[in-house]
Amino acid sequence: MAQAKISAKASEGAQQQSGGQLHGRFYRSTSMADRSSRLLENLDQLELRVEAFRDAASAMEQEKEILLEMIHNIQNSQDMRHISEGEREELNLTANRLMGRTLTVEVSVETIRNAQQQESLLHATKMIDEIVNKLLDDLEDAKIRLMSLYGACTSDVPAGPIDQKFQSVVIGCAIEDQKKIKRRLETLLRNLENSEKSITLLEHQKSSVRQSCNSKQD
Repeated sequence: MAQAKISAKASEGAQQQSGGQLHGRFYRSTSMADRSSRLLENLDQLELRVEAFRDAASAMEQEKEILLEMIHNIQNSQDMRHISEGEREELNLTANRLMGRTLTVEVSVETIRNAQQQESLLHATKMIDEIVNKLLDDLEDAKIRLMSLYGACTSDVPAGPIDQKFQSVVIGCAIEDQKKIKRRLETLLRNLENSEKSITLLEHQKSSVRQSCNSKQD
């Protein structure tokens, strides 16, 4: 009988000890889950801030490109050709100073690419460069080809034909690279349009001068 009581107490004590261990493990597990959840929530919030930070840096990159383009356009505008030499020199000094100050701002957002995306970017860049290198040979043809490349990068209904080969190459690029390729094409087309306007204005001026000379001769 005494032996039975001792065995019963020993069994009860073991159960209590076992229950306490399980109880302790339960609380430790819950605490670890809480910590993990808080850490994950913090990382999620940081991810949003990191993406916002990259977007802001990308916006600064674009602003730098726009500023440099605007300064360059002013320096090469028709208005600059129709002012006195002294005024033009003074304005060019100001433009060069602004250009220099803009170039002192270094903003670089690196794009993470896999091997295939890197190859696609190089291919797309080469296709654009080939057209740019032939701009002076045939301005109109270069514009048409650049528009077909641009049409392959936009979701809008293109005004003309689309370069299907270029489109397949661009699709293989990283999303950020796709945006940069589109911006580069937009810049090139704007510059071409400005060049065409300058050429048209110059031809009009030459025609006016010839007509004036003929009138005086008559």
